[in-house]
Amino acid sequence: MTTAAPGTAAPAAGPQSSTGRRLLALGRAETTLLLRNRTALFTALLLPLFLVASLHGTLAKQAEDNPGLDVDSLLVYGSVGMMLAFVVYYNLTAAYVARRGELVLKRLRTGEARDIEILLGTAVPSLTLGLLMAALIGIGGSVGLHLSVPVNPVLMLLGLVLILATMIALAALSSAFTKTVESAGITTLPVMLVLQLGSGLFIPLEVMPDRLADVCRLLPTTPAFQLIRIGWFGTDGSAAATGFAGSWGTAAPHVVTAAIWLGLAVWGAVRYFRWEPRR
Repeated sequence: MTTAAPGTAAPAAGPQSSTGRRLLALGRAETTLLLRNRTALFTALLLPLFLVASLHGTLAKQAEDNPGLDVDSLLVYGSVGMMLAFVVYYNLTAAYVARRGELVLKRLRTGEARDIEILLGTAVPSLTLGLLMAALIGIGGSVGLHLSVPVNPVLMLLGLVLILATMIALAALSSAFTKTVESAGITTLPVMLVLQLGSGLFIPLEVMPDRLADVCRLLPTTPAFQLIRIGWFGTDGSAAATGFAGSWGTAAPHVVTAAIWLGLAVWGAVRYFRWEPRR
């Protein structure tokens, strides 16, 4: 064993990478892979736009049978929600499956990065792209349709954080039951249907029969989306809030339900997520 000569400093240890640096490095690598995958880019960018175009016609027909339905606000709200569903949930499920099949996740676990950092680093491009597109639609649509400013921006942010966290956990959980990237369209279908039809994005809850709407409000993704709607427009379709303070009272049940579903989704992801292909 050698010792340092008198009067000389011991060799400095190499710099330890921080969580932020590891997430940035993983996100940068994942972004490169995403940009090279034309199929994933099509699914993330163009397919949601087609659905947004069809949403306007659907809401217009529903407004004919439901006078007073605010088509403009529902169009922007639903478009933002569907954009997040496809770009974050579906795209991230396929990314987890692809990286698992390529043994990338297995190799990353032998390095410094912790499990949560690997999962979040893989999600960085989907989250960034989803938020960017949702912001463009939300801001552009609000300005173009002259919608009112958000009633409670803090509540909007809370709902956004909860829905994104739930989508990441659901993507990790869904990937456990998805063998190939090609089969992701099938395994993610149940959650996609819940996101679009049960969360009030494609079909507003207020046009549903009361009992069906009550059931839909208890689905995994509905409460967080309802928080965004309450914070944005001051209503969840069944009750209207008055001002900043009133919106919290209307939102309280949705906060509790959303937190419970997030906890269950995280538990399922931790319990069933697979880091390497099944032999």
